[in-house]
Amino acid sequence: MGRTASEHPWVIVPTYNEASNVVDIVYAVREAVPSSTVLVVDDSSPDGTADLVEKVGVDDPHVRVLRRPEKDGLGAAYRAGFHEALVSGASAVVEIDADFSHDPKLIPELLNGLDAGAGLAIGSRYVAGGSSEGLPMPRLLISRLGNLYASAMLGISVRDATAGFRAYDSEVLKLINLDEIRADGYGFQVEMAYLVSQLGFRVIEVPITFHDRRSGSSKMSSHIVIEAMMLCTVWGIGRRFRWLRQGSRQDRLIDQLEKLIRINR
Repeated sequence: MGRTASEHPWVIVPTYNEASNVVDIVYAVREAVPSSTVLVVDDSSPDGTADLVEKVGVDDPHVRVLRRPEKDGLGAAYRAGFHEALVSGASAVVEIDADFSHDPKLIPELLNGLDAGAGLAIGSRYVAGGSSEGLPMPRLLISRLGNLYASAMLGISVRDATAGFRAYDSEVLKLINLDEIRADGYGFQVEMAYLVSQLGFRVIEVPITFHDRRSGSSKMSSHIVIEAMMLCTVWGIGRRFRWLRQGSRQDRLIDQLEKLIRINR
């Protein structure tokens, strides 16, 4: 009998100043998926988030922490976590936020989707049965419009491409050069969904109820939104005009636009 994605999943939890949530989310994930290893990727949180996780790991060897030297963005944190999971033999890699906006009890449903043949299973707010509870209307509007724009520009039939609650089959992740991923923030999620689709793997969406964070402050920023929209625009134009994809034209254009974004932050 072959390997299943749910056999030994790793659950990646990126953190920065999540001391008020991190222990509870780690316990909740381990309870929901006893076969999992939880890896908290912490960007040197000054509130001691990583120290709390290490204390949990003393009693549970399936709880680990990866300390990064500085706050370097969501995409970079996930790439580091993915690398650690893959070299350690993970059968699947799950993303979940530390703030309980995603329900850990639904992780098995994502893993079941992988076991059924999907390359990527997304916990989606925007399919039948999904919803967003308590999310301020401006954020909800930005999210809905951003997802519609990404889907139209990239030609992917994914309604919640920006979702941060998802599971990848490890064999699919191994086919992606993670070091070449350009995006951060929500753009990272969109780029990964796009790449999985480009490789020909099935992407499914599992309805979830998204909750606004239990405590702490949101990491959402205008820079993250602008970056995601810029990348979707460039990739979308590249889909339609082959000349942009030739050589390194597309990468050079993204580099120039990212410089402009940084200058105007």
